[in-house]
Amino acid sequence: MKTLIVVSHPNLKDSVVNKRWIEELKKYPDLYTVHDLYQSYPDGVIDIEKEQALIEQHGNLVLQFPLYWFNCPPLLKKWIDEVFTYGWAYGSTSKHALKDRKISLSVSVGISEDDFVENGRYDYSLEQVLRPFEMTAKYVQADYTAFYAFYGAESDLSAERVEDSVTGYLDYLSAL
Repeated sequence: MKTLIVVSHPNLKDSVVNKRWIEELKKYPDLYTVHDLYQSYPDGVIDIEKEQALIEQHGNLVLQFPLYWFNCPPLLKKWIDEVFTYGWAYGSTSKHALKDRKISLSVSVGISEDDFVENGRYDYSLEQVLRPFEMTAKYVQADYTAFYAFYGAESDLSAERVEDSVTGYLDYLSAL
């Protein structure tokens, strides 16, 4: 089954990394469906049944976003809160629609990887910062897969680094 890439970027038109990843993913419509939340829901009103059906029509689920105040952008958080509902994603009488489905993250990070180490600038690894997503996946009995990250988006956006990240991202997705 195809992989659903749920993109949540509040300013995609000015993005370099996420926009380039999307451009590449769209070259493979037989493998990936790119679903842009900010384009689909500019008013923030999410069609829950439509989103649940979209997930059910796909295999893997990848959440793609820029790290935003050490979390995801607000529309993605709202999407998770509203779409992963009791009775559909979890609960004693649930459909368990996400059970055993691979859920992964692809994240662009403004700061360097060296800032995300013990005794580094922020004292926590990116893995630790993203742990709530892993816990959510486990709660809905999904198969959480380690994330893909691009570090240094605020300081080093050389064409070569961005293109290398595209290749790395495609390799990562094909290994899911």
